[in-house]
Formats: sequence, C-alpha cells, structure tokens
Amino acid sequence: MNAASASARNDKSAVLAAAMRVLAENGLPGLSMRRIADELDVQVSALYWHFPNKQALLAAVSAQIVGARLPGGEMDAVARALRDRLLAHQDGAEIVSSSLALELLDLPARTALAAAARAGGLDEAASQVAADTIVHYVIGYTFHEQQRVHAAVVGAVDASADLSPSDVDRRGDDFEAGLAMVVAGVRAAASTRR
Repeated sequence: MNAASASARNDKSAVLAAAMRVLAENGLPGLSMRRIADELDVQVSALYWHFPNKQALLAAVSAQIVGARLPGGEMDAVARALRDRLLAHQDGAEIVSSSLALELLDLPARTALAAAARAGGLDEAASQVAADTIVHYVIGYTFHEQQRVHAAVVGAVDASADLSPSDVDRRGDDFEAGLAMVVAGVRAAASTRR
C-alpha cells in the first residue's frame, strides 16, 4: 500500500468519490465494498472507519446524487431538477429510493417542494403530503425509466422493444404530463383550502 492509498483510507470524501466511480462503471449491482476498497487499494475494513455499514455508504452516495440544494420556486421546476439528478447517475433513483425508505436521507427536493406547496396556500401537514407525493412520483417514474434502459442494455428484453438510453428523452413528454396532473392536483387542493 502506497502513501496515497493510505491517505485515501483516512479520507471519507475519497471513499465516497471511489463509490461514485464504481457506481458509474458498474451500477448498483456492482457497487460492493470490495470493489470500492480495490479502487482505493485498501482493505475493506478501512472503509468501515468512515461508514459503519454499506447502507450508510449508500446514503452518502444518495446525498451526493441529489446534491445539497435544488432551485426553489415552482413545484414542477423542483421535480424536473430532481429527475435530472437521478438520471445523471446509473441506478440513481433506486439508490435514492432505498435511502429514503430507510429514513437515511434528508432530501433537499422534498424541503423545496414543501415550501412551494406552503407558498401556494397549503398548511404544513398538507404541504408535507404534497411534497411526498411529488417526490414519490419523480423517483418512481425515474426508477422505471432507468430499469427499462438497463434491461435494453443487457439484452433482457425482446429485441423488438424500443428501449434505449434515448428512449428516456422520448418519454419525457409522458413524465411532464404526469407531473402536470400531480401539480394541478396540489394546486387544486390549495385553492379549496383558501
């Protein structure tokens, strides 16, 4: 082990950066503690100095995927920004969904969406429901997009199926239509509460 790898072993950000590289190259199925340790040229046990378990590391990866801040403002703009961040990382929606389900991630988009819902006239409880609904729509839709692309890439679907990474772009219209319906529902709920 050289001095650089010994230094990386003691740096949490280096472990996270290695995890992001492994994710980009291998997707979630290949994101193992062994591969990350190999990437850093350290023993697997060195990773546990910074992350007590793999789920904690995946939560840090999730935070990296979604970023610290999203643009405030309209609910649809926040939802689009979240989708873009998820799509920018192989299996991004699945990783983030897992961290959210285990309550290991504070999602900045959720905070921004709740603020937009409150600004639109919903009370605190209703704004939280609105934010959760939009987050679940975005993550679920994006998860399905990423699964379809992955299935096409590995040949797990009939060759006649029209699935490719560019298929995600064509499906953007469907995403927008669904998002418009969800946001319209939130706005309608806000108008009835005024």
